[in-house]
Amino acid sequence: MASLSEPRQQRPSDEELLRKPYVREAVLWEPVEVKGKKGYVRCDLCARRCIIAPGKYGVCGVRKNINGKLYTLVYGLLTAMNIDPIEKKPLFHFEPGSSVLSISTVGCNFFCQFCQNWEISQSRLERGLYGRYTPPEEVVAKALEFGADGIAYTYNEPTIFMEYMLDVAKLAKEKGLFNVMVTNGYATPEAIRLIGPYMDGVTVDFKASGNREFYRKFMFVPDPDPIYDAILEMKRQGWFIEITDLIVPKYGDREEDLRRLARWIIDNLGPETPFHLLRFHPDYRMTNVPPTPVETLEKLAKIAMEEGLKHVYIGNVWGHPLENTYCPQCGYLVIERRGFQILAWRLTRDNRCPKCGYKLNIRGRYHGGSGTITPLLL
Repeated sequence: MASLSEPRQQRPSDEELLRKPYVREAVLWEPVEVKGKKGYVRCDLCARRCIIAPGKYGVCGVRKNINGKLYTLVYGLLTAMNIDPIEKKPLFHFEPGSSVLSISTVGCNFFCQFCQNWEISQSRLERGLYGRYTPPEEVVAKALEFGADGIAYTYNEPTIFMEYMLDVAKLAKEKGLFNVMVTNGYATPEAIRLIGPYMDGVTVDFKASGNREFYRKFMFVPDPDPIYDAILEMKRQGWFIEITDLIVPKYGDREEDLRRLARWIIDNLGPETPFHLLRFHPDYRMTNVPPTPVETLEKLAKIAMEEGLKHVYIGNVWGHPLENTYCPQCGYLVIERRGFQILAWRLTRDNRCPKCGYKLNIRGRYHGGSGTITPLLL
């Protein structure tokens, strides 16, 4: 992940902030009274629906109540910009072989103790500004300059930079680029509807198969249930949906949780929804937990397939047979991968199995990308 970050700047006053190009009035908020006192606001962007006192920040650390109005402090304040293969998101069935320009800011509405991108996701602006201002037009121009097929909003939780994502996504669509996001799924239905017309695909990241106690203990999220409502709204908006599930050994690898999540996906999204079981790697504040045993991932993958999911993948284990796509009807190996690279593409032009004619759940055409990650340093 190539950094765009400049050294952390001293925190400016509210008056100075309001003159900065990266400070904009937020979307989806309203004034509220608390115990008869005015000046409070409620943010309706994520399922936390923070009530924010004057001069204070929301849980995400990047939205502030200034004089009774809610502002985003990260409009275009980018921390990273990279050209990635779309398979890195991971999106295996959406525009395969394409490349995306990936962007991020600081902040997150989760506090995952194992976050791989904690340097930016767990950064809070109370400690000073962090990032480099990049107008939406520059992002789209860079995507076109480097031959990207779309733009990905990723690395930290994109919901929390909704205002910027919305403007970039609109410009991207005008220029013929697609938009995808990688999200924890904790957005409100209102937020999904706001970005809905401009988003094409999404990866929703579950942890520990959505186990409630895991979310509370290791992510400080009171209840994962709003994620399911958000996914249903994404479906109504027509987005292409893939699901990931980070399997954490000992704390988040229960078979019953995996079965419950698999059944929900089948019942609500369909059995051909791509489902990625991701190997945990120790990081941030959970370096004492070892990587997920491959045998655990294989056991859970078998359970997911027994429940009826037709496209089950194992991620973060390069060279594993379950990086590949197999025809659900005849079992023929139709897409061979290693990591983020497509080694062989054996589908017909309309994404059918050449052996039995079964049409796979793949949106878009094969772009023939190499899968090589190219950092874009500005």
